[in-house]
Amino acid sequence: MKKKLIAMAVAGLASSAALAQTSVTVYGVADLGYVYSQGNAGIGGGKNKFSGIAGGGVTAGNRLGFKGEEALGNGLKAVFTLEYGLYLDNNSGLGSGNNGGLNARQQFVGLSSNFGTVSLGRQYAPGFNATANNDALEATDMGIQSSLSVYAGNSITPNSPARYNNSIAYTSNNLSGFTVSAIYGFGETQDAAGGFNDNFVSTSDNGKLGFGLNYANGPINLDAVYQSRQNVSFGVPGTGDDINEWYLGGSWDFKVVKAYASYQALDNNNQGAVLGGYGNVIGKKNDIWTVGLSAPVFSNGVVGLSYGKLSVDNRNAADGDSWGWGAMYTHNLSKRTALYVAYTYFDNDRNSVPVQTQVVGGPDSSGIGALGENNYTFGTGIRHSF
Repeated sequence: MKKKLIAMAVAGLASSAALAQTSVTVYGVADLGYVYSQGNAGIGGGKNKFSGIAGGGVTAGNRLGFKGEEALGNGLKAVFTLEYGLYLDNNSGLGSGNNGGLNARQQFVGLSSNFGTVSLGRQYAPGFNATANNDALEATDMGIQSSLSVYAGNSITPNSPARYNNSIAYTSNNLSGFTVSAIYGFGETQDAAGGFNDNFVSTSDNGKLGFGLNYANGPINLDAVYQSRQNVSFGVPGTGDDINEWYLGGSWDFKVVKAYASYQALDNNNQGAVLGGYGNVIGKKNDIWTVGLSAPVFSNGVVGLSYGKLSVDNRNAADGDSWGWGAMYTHNLSKRTALYVAYTYFDNDRNSVPVQTQVVGGPDSSGIGALGENNYTFGTGIRHSF
């Protein structure tokens, strides 16, 4: 009997030790705001107007997430993240828009050690965090770089195109301010019959890769990114070609004011039409540059200003431009709760893409911006993080 009691006690202690080495965190964002947007409709006349609640978030994407780690010994840890989008203004629940299906922002599992982290799943490419680091409007859906990049079809953006499915990623530990990251997402492209016949598809079709270098030390942040979408056309192997992108961005915090700047370029080597964000055709080339300033005001407030321009080199048409500017004021009621008000304005010429503020009208919305016309958006609301 005593031996059984001793064995049970030892087992209990071992179980308690294992639990002590395991941690799981539940986190999320709840952001709801009122949005009004208006723009000239272009052909046919009239104006496009939207007035409503932005259930997906105005300054931060709504989400519910779980992340955790387990110590495995000798500095090795198992890590995971499961993070899903939320739309809080209707009955869609945990999902994307009104379809009720899961909208996975991130979901991955991996191993972490003194040499860095290797993980597998749906994950951020380097361009996601780089663009978020260097944006005076916090890379929100009201952000200028955010909207210009996603409507032009770029993957270096703080939006879904910078999340790679079927991916394996590596992120180094911080080395004197430097962090290196790399990712490859397998295309897993099927042929017309739903198979993988190499007479019709290749294992490299629609693969995605990315490399990033970040330097963060004191007031300075610098990012350099290269990303590539490989063999993006479907059909006979070898007929598709790559879309290559690079990005340089930085910020400097002078305490009184913080300055931001970025430049990025895209080179589309495909001869045929390739669709990008919101169904827009990706041009032969494009480049985007942005500048911005933010500053603390009052006791708990931050004001941000941003300007950016997109230039599109179209393959079979005249070149086009879009430009925009925006301003946002955030008042922090606490470390987790904030009130905000924001305004953005975009102007598109006839040969560019119909850029607008993404937050308008819910997920996958493109009903306000028009070619050859301008549009604006006003938004105000509350954000709570937990």
